[in-house]
Amino acid sequence: MNELENLKGSPHARRRKRRLGRGIGSGRGKTAGRGHKGLGSRSGGGMQPWHEGGQMPLQRRLPKRGFRNIFKTRYEIVNTDSFSRFEAESTLDPDMLAEARLIRKGRLVKILKGSNPIESVYTVKAHAFSKAAQESIVSAGGNVEVIEK
Repeated sequence: MNELENLKGSPHARRRKRRLGRGIGSGRGKTAGRGHKGLGSRSGGGMQPWHEGGQMPLQRRLPKRGFRNIFKTRYEIVNTDSFSRFEAESTLDPDMLAEARLIRKGRLVKILKGSNPIESVYTVKAHAFSKAAQESIVSAGGNVEVIEK
């Protein structure tokens, strides 16, 4: 019966690993197939994935442009179009936006105006607002509160 519980591997189906450096009679003694000297003979040796054999490395060949200002204030952007998922007359603050997965928790938030008009009244608390977003929230009857950074 060839059933799952009776299956056996055929004899010698799995080959044993060759044991290196086990004496001259083994055929793989002394240098254990690694040759003499050099990078490949050392333990832990071998080419790193980024090694280019003396060619100018990629990160040095590519042109460098601009810089990243480490002092710049970076905001998580929330669009006013995404307010529709919240109940009317609710207070939207960074914690509530993080719960709704619109931003990551603990980040600075900036509100931008979306393409659709706001149809409900909201009190929005954020670190920054675009002028257009602020006007559209207020014109819909809502409030805007700037949180200090």
